[in-house]
Amino acid sequence: MGKVAVTFRVMPEGVEVDLDAVQSRLRESLRERLKKLEVKPVAYGLRAIEAIVVLEDAAGEMDRVESLLSRIPGVGGVETTEVTLL
Repeated sequence: MGKVAVTFRVMPEGVEVDLDAVQSRLRESLRERLKKLEVKPVAYGLRAIEAIVVLEDAAGEMDRVESLLSRIPGVGGVETTEVTLL
């Protein structure tokens, strides 16, 4: 099987959430699969974390990672925004 680069948008529960702490936990959870983390403005002071992750192109792999990310404290939601074959 091949590999895919998946971009996840990780939304905090609110403006008051410490994004540095969330980023740290993202790094711990994703380890070597993580290729890039970037904080981007969304609206009205709200910022989201964009994470680019390399995964195996297997059934259920993206859902499993999305579920893992959504369980991190301070995370309000996770969505897949882009998938690219490598």
